[in-house]
Parts: sequence; C-alpha cells; structure tokens
Amino acid sequence: MTSSNTNTNPNVPFTLNKYHVSEEYGFLLPLPRTDLPEYYQPWMKIARNLTDLIESHTLRNEVNKLPLLDTGYLQGHRELRLARMALSFITMGYVWQEGEHGIVKTLPRNLAIPYCALSRLLDLPPILVHADGALSNWKKKNPRGPMEIENLDLIVCLPGGDSFKGFFLVTLLVELAAVPGIKAMAAVINAVLEWDDRSLKRALEDLASSIQSMTEALKQMHAHVDPATFYGMIRIFLSGWRDNSSMPEGLVYEGVQEDPWHYSGGSAAQSSVLHCFDELLGVRHGKDSAAFLSRMRDYMPSSHKQLVLDISTGPSLRHYVLDAGKPELTGAFNGCVAQLVALRNYHIVVVSRFITVPTARARERRSRAEPSAEILTRAPSSLEERGTGGSGVMSFLKSVRDTTKAAAIPWDGNKTPTA
Repeated sequence: MTSSNTNTNPNVPFTLNKYHVSEEYGFLLPLPRTDLPEYYQPWMKIARNLTDLIESHTLRNEVNKLPLLDTGYLQGHRELRLARMALSFITMGYVWQEGEHGIVKTLPRNLAIPYCALSRLLDLPPILVHADGALSNWKKKNPRGPMEIENLDLIVCLPGGDSFKGFFLVTLLVELAAVPGIKAMAAVINAVLEWDDRSLKRALEDLASSIQSMTEALKQMHAHVDPATFYGMIRIFLSGWRDNSSMPEGLVYEGVQEDPWHYSGGSAAQSSVLHCFDELLGVRHGKDSAAFLSRMRDYMPSSHKQLVLDISTGPSLRHYVLDAGKPELTGAFNGCVAQLVALRNYHIVVVSRFITVPTARARERRSRAEPSAEILTRAPSSLEERGTGGSGVMSFLKSVRDTTKAAAIPWDGNKTPTA
C-alpha cells in the first residue's frame, strides 16, 4: 500500500463485493458447476477420463476426433469456468501425454479455438492456472457436510491418483484458511481510513491468526501427497511453455494464432491471497522476484488482480502504524509479518521435501546410470531447477521470505517504533 488514496473513497467503507470475493469462500469459486449441458458432453467425457486416456496413450487421438463446439451456448459465470477448466486440463494432458520427449508443438483447432474463446471471455491466459486447478475444481461429497478434506473431491483430475487430489485439495484448504484474513484485510483498510486504532489492532490480530491457520493447513500436504508421485508424475502436467527448455518454441494454438505463444505453468504465486497480504503489509520484494510476481498477476481472474492493485494504491498501513507510534499497533502489525514469514518458511520446507530432495535423488540415479523408477518416467529434467511457473523455485522462495522479514517495523518493545 502506498501513501496515495486514489482508489479508496474515505467516505465509503471498503468492501470485497465488487471484486467477486466471497465472505464464506474467499477467492474460491462458490459452489462450482460439476457438469455442462448435453451439447458440451464431448468435452466433459474426455475431462472425466483424462487419467485413463493419458495412461493408455490415447488422449491425443480422442482430442483429435472432437467436434469444434460453439462456446456461445454456455450460460453464466459458473458454466464458463467449468468449460474453461475442462479444456485447461485436457490441454495439459494433450501436451504432456508422452512426457518431455514426446511433446506436441500445436494444439489442434477443435480444442484451441473454443479454449482461447473462453479464456478471452474470462480474461485468463489459455493454460491451466491456479484459478482452474484450485479455486474452481472442487465439490463436496456430501453437500451438507463440512469443507474438510474427507468430504471434498476434485471435478477433474490428471495422473497422480490420491496424491494429485491431495495436492489440489490441500491447496484449496490453504485458500479457505485465508478467508478470515481476507475479511480482516478489509477491516484493516477501513480502520485506517477511519483512524480507528482499536478496530485496527483487532483486525491485525485476526489477520495474523488466519495466516497461522494457512500454515497449519499447508502441513496437511505431507499426509496427502507422496513426494515421489508429485515430483515424478504430477509436476509435468502443471508445467507451461515459457521458461521451459522442453518447449523452447512455445505452443501454436491452431486456428487462433500462427506464431507460438509462451505461457507459464500453474504456480502458488498465482494465488491472490499472498499478493494481497504483501501489498497490505508493505512487503517490497527484490527486482527479479517482484517482476515474476507481477507477471503472475496476469494469470489471476481480473477482479482478483484488481483487488491486489487497489490495495497497492490505497493508504499505507505501514506508514499509518509508524505515524501512530503506538506499541500495541506495532506489535500487532509485526505479528502479521512474523506469521507471513513463518508461512513462507514452511513453504520452503514443503518445496524441499517435494522438489529439492527428489531432484537430488534423480541426479544421483543418473550419475550411477541406474534405471529410474517407473513413477519417475514422466519427470522432466527441465524442471529440476525451476518451479512449474518457471521460477528458480528455491532461490525465489528464500528471496521473498527474506524481503517479508524486512517489512517488520523495528521496535525494541520500549521506544517509539522507527522506520
């Protein structure tokens, strides 16, 4: 947040409504559609059978036989999101069916044309993004049951079995744990606009508690995702065609664009939650990390991206706390920063277990000329040093962790806080 106040009217309470953010589900799509009208069943039939089609090496044949369907019969935002999500998953399976050594260079027109049309309507790039895999790809097994992992399932899956489901469902639970923090964020902004220090302290404490809950939710990744399966099978299907040596020429979307396009794969950096919290707390990342994060905002739903932008150009929370010079506000502010640092530290632990350690083991096997385990046959060597979004994953995570630490307001507990 900056010291300007161009996007927030101090006479009007800040609200999340216009950003399509739910007070119950946060950035998640509330109650997604799970099926499309009969006309679009050729898409859904393939989407529901992706794992079997990929493992039998027949997905590309089935996609090539698809009729070219008109997207104009889809009605409402939820139908559009489900249709785009189905085509996103089909696209990833089509491109990566044979691993990194059997990649296609062209997406066929009967898939590319409707996929790009839906992507334009939703203002998203034509590739699987966080908003597809995590935000709208969920359903309850028991509609009246709780939002807990035992009662949740995915609408569309790719190879990886229970680990694939676990990866996206735990990611969904992290997003859900952020909901109280998202509501607290709105309360923080309003408290700053109204110079209400008591409400500000309470909102900051709620925000810190929510970030802590996000860390606890992330810990469930270890119970529900097998590291070897994630590294050797799942990651490639989340990979894009930008900053990826397996696809240096990008991908041609037949019937849409003659020249190839380059898009990053799915990444946690496409989640709007931490972008919002960073902007609220005044976290300033290093040049390379900031550039990557800025690019990832183009992979968010436009209304969510606008929320991040409006927070960044709103009144500065950090400056407000500094100017107030009140230890209780400084302590509450620094508590939020500390919890955000703890979350990013734990993210590093998760990445180490699911990427860094398996990478080292894969390299050791290659150096000894040992045959890879079957589960690792899809694991692309191009991803060993990079995340699916194209970043140098460990250096990036440590960089953003360190710059988050720097957002804390220096304070010895007695003297007035200083910048």
